[in-house]
Amino acid sequence: MVRRAPPALECNGLECIVLTSVASPSALSASRWRRLQAATDAVHRALDARIMAADPFRDRDRYGRFLAMQHAIFRDVDALYADAALRAVFPDLAERRRLPLAEQDAGDLGLSLDPPQPALLPPIDPPTGMGWLYVVEGADLGSPFLLQETAKLGIDENFGARHMRGHPQGRGLHWRHFTEALDAAPLSEAEEARVVAGAEAAFARVNRLFERAGLATPAP
Repeated sequence: MVRRAPPALECNGLECIVLTSVASPSALSASRWRRLQAATDAVHRALDARIMAADPFRDRDRYGRFLAMQHAIFRDVDALYADAALRAVFPDLAERRRLPLAEQDAGDLGLSLDPPQPALLPPIDPPTGMGWLYVVEGADLGSPFLLQETAKLGIDENFGARHMRGHPQGRGLHWRHFTEALDAAPLSEAEEARVVAGAEAAFARVNRLFERAGLATPAP
């Protein structure tokens, strides 16, 4: 079972976004990532409930399916980390790439993955890419709660769950650096809309990958 975090966080297998119960209208209007959070809240919660119901950490077989989903979404966004325009917005973008870690995880567990074709290929639309990165980067905040579950299977940050390994500076600060850069990017109204559309597309893609991995089938 994917556990929910304390009230300050809302998490699932791929997404964990910081929530504030007292955010003022002015704070929301000033913060792009909080507006993005509000715009995708319903789809985020629906995906959260779906992944929790799938019990992906019941055993290693279920976890292997979960890892296949994670690997596929990391493969989807892999081209973003080399994009010059996105690197200009997020100076530490290259170090956030997690596909190689997911590939090592699959090797640890003796899994042969067969991911679909990546959803994103060059040329990349930077605002759309920002939306996808928002979804994938948000996942890192929830990883400590997921690692509590993988530990019961003998899987941790050094074996089978390397892609959940935290940044040395701490997950919270690493996330803050991302959101500050996202907020600071100069975007037009049309580009803002493409950021939201990118995040919505990423959530929809995770739902499809969830089904492809066989997690939609209830655990026995």
